[in-house]
Amino acid sequence: MADIQPSQALFLADTPMLDARAPVEFGKGAFPTAVNLPLMNDSERHQVGLRYKEEGQQSAIELGHQLVSGPVKEARIAAWARFAQAHPDGCLYCFRGGLRSQITQQWLKSEAGIAYPRVAGGYKALRHFLMQSIEEALAQCQFVVVGGMTGSGKTDVLLQLDNALDLEACANHRGSSFGKRASAQPAPIDFEHRLAIAMIKLRALGHHWFALEDESRLIGACALPLALHQRMQSLPMVWLEDSRAGRVERILRDYASGLSEEYLALDPCHGFERYRAHLLAALGKLVKRLGDQRYRQLLQLMETALARQEKDGVVDLHRAWIESLLTDYYDPVYAFQREAKRSRLLFAGKQAEVVDFLRQHRPQPRSMAQSLA
Repeated sequence: MADIQPSQALFLADTPMLDARAPVEFGKGAFPTAVNLPLMNDSERHQVGLRYKEEGQQSAIELGHQLVSGPVKEARIAAWARFAQAHPDGCLYCFRGGLRSQITQQWLKSEAGIAYPRVAGGYKALRHFLMQSIEEALAQCQFVVVGGMTGSGKTDVLLQLDNALDLEACANHRGSSFGKRASAQPAPIDFEHRLAIAMIKLRALGHHWFALEDESRLIGACALPLALHQRMQSLPMVWLEDSRAGRVERILRDYASGLSEEYLALDPCHGFERYRAHLLAALGKLVKRLGDQRYRQLLQLMETALARQEKDGVVDLHRAWIESLLTDYYDPVYAFQREAKRSRLLFAGKQAEVVDFLRQHRPQPRSMAQSLA
């Protein structure tokens, strides 16, 4: 069977992918539709690697066949066969499209009677394709940044747009000190892949400009590609306005009601304890900026609110520390940022006004001169 080449079609179709690399490799980075069904586990891969260094390729291959034989080999072929039968439109890959994916493909054919395509160049070629797609989007597309005070609803705006590039969704993080979600963030490399695929899908729908939220380089543990972050510093911006009371209610929704529900859904027994630890740790990160006295005041307010929430589910007491934190910390920071970015502002308004403006906005495609700049 002929190899298939990395292409946008693989990602537009959310093609199921059988990843034949070792688990340690998979954990460092893969693709959203990939499932790790390795030819060799981490220990076997390590042993084969040592043999290769000491005695060369042929001896390493022989050791690999010894380690993956008998019932072990049968179990792995059976797992591959189940995947291939469940996903006849899928493909398989290893790191460079070399021996591991060749063996996986051959054993599937000879032992299970299944002809299954593999990706030429493997994981490395697929990743290169995705990183190249980000570079192409930056060169060929326009972007508008959505800014606003903490809690103003920037993500809510993006959710109403067809051309939104939701960086926080890709990172599974809300971007602030309190922004960690109950579920884990993707590996940094996986975040880059999610971002690239989001761009590919939006461009395939005909969008030539994207709206994205104003972010720092790091969204939790995930770093924006440097070229994207650098460009964001000079992009045109719209500013989302809302009252402090409205922002308090939105933060209460997201970080008290919503976040506690996320933790409890994942862990009914210990979810609230994890949620409590999350809020306390997030506040602790701000102690140097708040000062010890203000931090202790906020900590007392937060602990009181958490105790009430745990007792009877009422979240109202969280408003006290949220409003105080906005007043004493976040609002002064964002007011300074808005003033520094004033020359880039295209528009400022309430949520409905900003959404309407962005829906009607028609930036010109980037010229060749801009692309080469």
